[in-house]
Amino acid sequence: MTVNIKRIDKSLPLPVYHTKGSVGFDFYAREEIKVAPNQTALVPLNIIMEVPKGYLLSLVPRSSTPKKGIMIPNSPGTIDQDYHGEEDELRLWVYNFTKKKVVVEKGERICQGLLIKVGIAKFKEVKKMKNKSRGGFGTTG
Repeated sequence: MTVNIKRIDKSLPLPVYHTKGSVGFDFYAREEIKVAPNQTALVPLNIIMEVPKGYLLSLVPRSSTPKKGIMIPNSPGTIDQDYHGEEDELRLWVYNFTKKKVVVEKGERICQGLLIKVGIAKFKEVKKMKNKSRGGFGTTG
């Protein structure tokens, strides 16, 4: 599959799958961002991406993200197929859960992207559901 992308800062790398078995590709921070304790910030990811029809782009943490002291509060971040205008640079929302300032460095690999095939539903309202109720959360043991 070919995906159209535009880099804002051409000195930073394109997204890349780091191994033959990788399903996620890394995004890089376009600028240094300082995140105060218990605060959020948006990290620009340097890319405008035309998500292919029938897919969504999911922005998810790298396994090293919590070691840095940040998390993605809306994880996974969902990018729609029609979000790719000239001003639609991808941004990652991060939350600093530490008591110290966290610095995201320019060029740092900050998250990964997953292209996930999706279906678009047509909703049909019914008067009654076919299955018997299961009784709530955690009912299978």
